[in-house]
Amino acid sequence: MATTTSTALRTLGNSDLHLTPIGFGAWAIGGGNWEFAWGHQEDNESVRAIQRALDMGVNWIDTAAIYGLGHSEEVVAKALQGWSGSRPSVFTKCSMRWHGDRSIYRSLTAQSLRAELEASLRRLQVETIDLYQIHWPNPENEIEEGWETLSKFKEEGKVRWIGVSNFNVDQMKRVQKIAPITSLQPPYSMLRRAIEQEILPFAQANRIGVINYSPMVSGLLTGAMTAERAAALPADDWRRRNPEFSEPRLSRNLKLVELVREIGSGHGVTPGVVAVAWTLQNPAITAAIVGGRSPQQVEGLAPALHFRLSDEEYTRINAYLNDLGA
Repeated sequence: MATTTSTALRTLGNSDLHLTPIGFGAWAIGGGNWEFAWGHQEDNESVRAIQRALDMGVNWIDTAAIYGLGHSEEVVAKALQGWSGSRPSVFTKCSMRWHGDRSIYRSLTAQSLRAELEASLRRLQVETIDLYQIHWPNPENEIEEGWETLSKFKEEGKVRWIGVSNFNVDQMKRVQKIAPITSLQPPYSMLRRAIEQEILPFAQANRIGVINYSPMVSGLLTGAMTAERAAALPADDWRRRNPEFSEPRLSRNLKLVELVREIGSGHGVTPGVVAVAWTLQNPAITAAIVGGRSPQQVEGLAPALHFRLSDEEYTRINAYLNDLGA
């Protein structure tokens, strides 16, 4: 049988941050009309989703300046203003910026990052960011300058801890020479397992916490996605460009969902909860980022705080993935 236990907090890398196994991911609540949007999103619904997640025990939120071109951070601030419980840790990311025409560019120069930090502090309405992360190692020739700048932010007390996202091992080794890495944020799911080979072992060996994003492959493994729904995604939903949401991969992926649904149904949990639990089974993973666009979505995924797969179920899923070539 799979186990259901009280939520055990997990220490993030070399920090004093103690995280619930899942955190609230604020990408989709950035709203529409930008390059990596998820379509239209009602802010009040987003606020209720965040507050419902906190009410159910989630103790950290992950956002980024680029989500909604600053809007996601503003929505997070609004949700926390109306929240009377214990304040969660708030994580955000830098390096992706935008022009007046909403087109995106990337910079890791000290001057650019300073402007980004001040803007994020203002939008989030905080004096200190709990975890500040370089979103992408791009431009790659500016990685060292960027990491040195984040280290200065930490010394100044404007951020408590610093991390990286989407870095490979060589890139992490380069910045380690400047300052320790508290955390890595990579994609990791049943359909994206590349980090198992080198990146996760490196993180474990170097005491780098790992918070994985897209454990449900951007909604694909929640159990709510169908071929019809994928075809009807809004024009400004970035998933229309994701090959996992179109043929020939979509049919294969929906067959995987049926296996995950079968396992979850035996425990009264959704396929999405099983997908998240699968990532948490890896000992190198500290915690998983789980998005939610409504209180109802959050309630359906909240069991991921506690639900764990049995060794037999984990082995069964992995055998299926190996047959798929995933």
